[in-house]
Amino acid sequence: MKTKIPYHKMQMPIEIPDENFVCTLAANHAEPTGTEQEIVERALDNPIGSKSLEELVQGKRRMVIISSDHTRPVPSRVTMPILLRRIRAANPDIEITILIATGFHRPTTRQELIDRYGEEIVAREKIAVHRSHDDEMADLGTLPSGGKLLINKLAIDTDLLIAEGFIEAHFFAGFSGGRKAILPGIASATTVMANHCSEFISSPHARTGILDGNPIHRDMLFAAAKAKLAFILNVVIDAKKKVIAAFAGDSEKAHVTGCEFVLKMSKVKKNPTDIVITTNGGYPLDQNIYQAVKGMTAAEANCKTGGVIIMVAGLSDGHGGESFCKMVTDAPTPQKLLEEFSHIPRNETKPDQWEAQILCRILSKYTVIMVTDLCDPQLITGMHMEHSKTFDEALSRAFELKGKVATVSLIPDGVSVIV
Repeated sequence: MKTKIPYHKMQMPIEIPDENFVCTLAANHAEPTGTEQEIVERALDNPIGSKSLEELVQGKRRMVIISSDHTRPVPSRVTMPILLRRIRAANPDIEITILIATGFHRPTTRQELIDRYGEEIVAREKIAVHRSHDDEMADLGTLPSGGKLLINKLAIDTDLLIAEGFIEAHFFAGFSGGRKAILPGIASATTVMANHCSEFISSPHARTGILDGNPIHRDMLFAAAKAKLAFILNVVIDAKKKVIAAFAGDSEKAHVTGCEFVLKMSKVKKNPTDIVITTNGGYPLDQNIYQAVKGMTAAEANCKTGGVIIMVAGLSDGHGGESFCKMVTDAPTPQKLLEEFSHIPRNETKPDQWEAQILCRILSKYTVIMVTDLCDPQLITGMHMEHSKTFDEALSRAFELKGKVATVSLIPDGVSVIV
């Protein structure tokens, strides 16, 4: 079985012996109905559960557009010019600030902003990058979980708050997009940590594709309502990062409609195997270990206990989180760290604890072999994973661990499926 899978900014050719290969789990292909621009314009022309964007900006002096950071493959070169044009056509004098929703990630660099929006928008528009530890926050009370709700003051001290983003399956929030623009997007580190506590991450409802009963989602919805997120434009993209669908309007209703579309497209029936090969869909989502945990959860759902997960990811940006890396590296075993997390109270959650918790949940049941030639192998092995420079080397090692007759499945894009 020969195919190509996403790796960094290229497609990696791989081969799997026919006698071992069982299945490929991939999202259903959805045909776009028009160009990317036409799809976005049509969504904005037909808002779901909301007045049009043009009506909302009437009479407003200032507005904030929340936009995704460098770790998200949102096609902002398509969406942002359309939003800006339509807003200014309806209200030429409105003062617009683009607020980059970095959540708990590092600040987005100027070059990354140019890569996302193009030179013209970066030079012309007012852009602020959210810093969860440093920025001035507005206190909006208490989350349903009991944590403090602290949101970037820029988003609160404005006449209108909207967000652009994309919807995909998310490994503990159920789906990305919508309310995530607020929490964790522009929330204080204190708020993010309360929402991402050990208890919630352990919930069986905090899983890929689940919104009902999901305690993390419940907090996020509450935060979006309190912040008065008035309108969203969320797109769905294909493997080539092209827009295939768009949903605009009310921050909850438009988001739910988009999630239903993604669920229909992404849901696949599991067929557990001894070895599961997966990716994070290539760059930008595979640029660090922190993000790569997402693709691993798809493999986790299709791997027999004690099996091997081969994770193909560029990791050009290394670990992706200093505290995340240190927690996992310092732990004698993943099991020991999981036990430690279970005793940490909600409001004492440590930075990046959630990502370490999910990685350790996976490592406690499976061997993970990370395939990359762009990252320091010692970083990977220090985090209780194995490293292979090539795919062939990883597959040979997996057969060594599970035997020559081990069954193999392939998930070409782990972040695009709901297993």
